[in-house]
This record gives sequence, structure tokens and C-alpha cells, in this order.
Amino acid sequence: MNSNLKWKVVAILAVVALAVFSFYPPQQKVRLGLDLKGGVHLVMRVQTDDALKVETEAVAERLREDFTTKNIAFTSIAAAPPNTVVVTGVQNEQAFRAASDEITAAGYDRSGGSGSFTFTLKPNIERTLRDESVTQALQTIERRVNELGVAEPIVATHGAADQILVQMPGVTDVNRAKEIIRSTALLELKIVEGGPTSTREALLQATGGAVPDNMEVVLGVGDGVNAGATVFYLVRKVAAVTGRDLRNARASLDENNQPAVGFTLNNEGAAKFGRVTQDNIGRQLAIILDGKVQSAPVIQSRITDEGRISGGAGGFTTDEVQNLSLMLRSGALPASLTYLEERTVGPTLGADSVRAGVYASVAGLALVALFMLAYYKVTGINAIVSVALNLVILLGFMAYIGATMTLPGIAGFILTIGMGVDSNVLIFERIKEELATGKGVRQSIAAGFDRVFLTILDTHVASLISAAFLFQFGTGPIRGFATTLTFGLLSNVFTAVFVSRTLFEVILGKREAKTLSI
Repeated sequence: MNSNLKWKVVAILAVVALAVFSFYPPQQKVRLGLDLKGGVHLVMRVQTDDALKVETEAVAERLREDFTTKNIAFTSIAAAPPNTVVVTGVQNEQAFRAASDEITAAGYDRSGGSGSFTFTLKPNIERTLRDESVTQALQTIERRVNELGVAEPIVATHGAADQILVQMPGVTDVNRAKEIIRSTALLELKIVEGGPTSTREALLQATGGAVPDNMEVVLGVGDGVNAGATVFYLVRKVAAVTGRDLRNARASLDENNQPAVGFTLNNEGAAKFGRVTQDNIGRQLAIILDGKVQSAPVIQSRITDEGRISGGAGGFTTDEVQNLSLMLRSGALPASLTYLEERTVGPTLGADSVRAGVYASVAGLALVALFMLAYYKVTGINAIVSVALNLVILLGFMAYIGATMTLPGIAGFILTIGMGVDSNVLIFERIKEELATGKGVRQSIAAGFDRVFLTILDTHVASLISAAFLFQFGTGPIRGFATTLTFGLLSNVFTAVFVSRTLFEVILGKREAKTLSI
């Protein structure tokens, strides 16, 4: 065996060894998708009206503060969800128009007169807010799923513009996953203006029974004599700090050595928190999560970038602290979610799919082997070895880059068998044509490979372009098929051209064969 042929054999053995090392043992190194491993399939709808409501309520508060500062008289300002703000009782309309234009001109159309005005979100702004809420929800869900430690999850838009698909392979605690995904986890820190009291009526005695426009009533759980009972707080409507100002959240312990959530704020949040706490020393600060007061400690001194959320009288469990920390780190959802579809794929069903896929691949390879041996005789062994190595290298590729194996991916494996046989058929038929012209065995083999190479390259490049489009525009299963197809095409060029030709050279050796069993 000459040195050139030795290097070819060594290169082939090295590639095969690396492939085997990459995927063995397959139970640990080959990632399986939802349809093979089992897990959860969810389709959710983002309630985009919630995002519009947040926007209109914020604008209503800005208008109220601005009019109060500029002494512009009005009777009421209220958001009319999802996309309008209504102002009544305006007396100085000229000053009102000038002041409101500064706040609403870019995003709202104003209508009305004679003291009553309606601000409506412009259609393009409304459409943008809805799209942004879906995008933000998708990104937040993706971060939460990743925090759960799910391998190769799928989080993508699905069907209608406001729907999101989530697939989590290997997840067994479905209820925990759904709760973490769906929870809004909206954190707000607000100064307490009244309470806590055991009844709403007692809370509003000082205000004549009505809630002031710049305040709201929030429920909480009492401690001390009211331990475990529902209590009422009157807090400012505008939050001093929100979850958007968070830098990090982590599990910690409170002063009673009970589970709590510690958090740190970013620079902007720390500056705001510092100003508010400095101006309100001796007053209560309500820590509100998803509209419920978790605790209301008294501000003892100026606080800047750190704080802690305790569980109040009931306390947090360790699992609740872990879940809450995860949700706060991943950010608050911009809108609530409703579940449209839920499917659970059991691991047994996934194992059955793997088994069926393996059986199909082995059966396909066996039938191809029988055909190649019957039609091409001894030369058919060359094709069988080439196709088998093709599958080994393909599986090594998939495992090395961490690609997820799905049921469509197994279909890609079976297609790879067909592509490998097709390439060998092209080569063998060309060799037979060369032999028919009276050329020797070595010359016919060399001519067969040389003249078919461009044809094989051309067909594989065209198929790679198709696979690229499938991956770019397809969803999870289609992408799984496209991934397998891409690596199958690359490995097939190597095995059909390089490996197959090397096998011929090894078999022929230095002798000059007069016939070829083909």
C-alpha cells in the first residue's frame, strides 16, 4: 500500500472514530426532541389589550400630574381600556390643548370639545404596541424556559400574530412549568398612604369613602393581630420602582431566617429608589407583586440598590422563592396569557417513536443492501460500506453540534440512505459504461469517479440550497428535517466520492485486475 493510500485510509478511520466518539453513548450525547423524548407542547395567546391598557393608564397619570402642576382645572381623567383616555370638566381649553399636545401628540388622536375630550391611540401606534407585546412576551418566556434548564426548547410565534408556541422536551413537572411561564411577575414598590385596615371602608374613611385619583387600593395579607387575614392598603398609583429597574433577583433569607427574595437594582432604579426612600423615612413601603402586597416594611433610612421581598405572615416556601427569583430575573410579561392548546407527550410514546425510527432505518438499509448485492454483485459491498459510514458520520455531526433529533430528523436519516445509494448508482453505472468501451478496471474506476464528481456536487449543492430555505422559513419539525438533510448531504459527498474510491483502491492494491464484479 503506497503512502498516499495509507493517508487516505488513516483520514477515513480518523473521521469515523471522531464521529463515534461524538455520539457514543447515544443515550447521553444525542439530544432528542419533544416527539422522541416526551415533554410538553403549549400554544398560548398573548392578551395584547393588557399592553394597551398599561399604556393608556400611564398616559392618564401623566396628564393628571401635568394638569395639576400647571393648575389646569378638570373634573376627571380616566383610561377607557384598551386604547382611549377620557378627560371631562375642562375649563381652560386653550391651556388644556397646549399641555395635552406635549404628552399625546405623537401617539394619540384627540377628539371632542365643550370641556370633554377623548384621546385614542393612533392605529399605527396601537399595532406597534401589540406587536411589541408579543415579541417581549416571547423573549420573556424564552428566558424563563431557559432558566428552567430545558434542553433545546422551542419558543416561537405560531398561527395568528398573537399566539406563541412552546415545546419543552423532557419536562415532567407540567404544572410548575405552566405557572412559571404564565405568571406576569410584575414587581412594584409604592409608598403606603393608608392602612393596613381589615376593611375597605375603614381604609377610605379619611378620604370621604372615595379613592383619590392618584391612589389605589391594594390587597395584602396581615400579620400580628391580623395574621393570615386579608387587609387593605391605600398606595400611590405611580410606582417608585418597578421590575423593569431590576438588575438581578436571587434566593436569600430575611431577618427571621425565613426564605425570601433578595434583589438589586440597576443604576437608574437605584437613583429613583434612593430619592423616594430618603423623602419618606418613617413611612411604609409596599412591596407589591402581581397586584398583591407581599410586605410593607417601614423605611428606616435611605436605600439605594438593594432590597428584599419577604413572604409576609404566611411566608415563602423554598420552592416559591426559587420560582419567584426565576420570574423576576427573566422580566415581567407585558400582558397576560391564555392557553389555547396543551399536549403532553409521554416518554413511553417517545421511546416507541425512537424504536420505530431505528427499525425503519435498519429495514431500509437492509433492503438497499440486498438490492445493491443483487444488482452490482461484489461491488455492491462498496456501496453498503459507504452508506453505513455515511450514517455514522451524520450521527456524529448531529451530536457534535448539539442538534436535536426529531421524528422528521429520523426521516432525514432514511432519506440519507437513499441519497447515498443514488450517488453510488451514478458512479457504478459510469464505471460500467467505461468498462464497455474496453478500458481497464483501474482506468474505468478513475474515469467513473472523475466524470460523475461534478454531477454529484451539482445535485448536492442544489439540495443544500433547498435545505437552507427549509431551515430559514420552517418551524421546529421542518428545521429538524433540514438540519439532518444538510449534514447528510455533506457526509454523503465525503463517503460516496472519497470513501468509496479509497475502498476500490484498497481492494485492487498493486495488482492489475482484469475483471470487476459489477
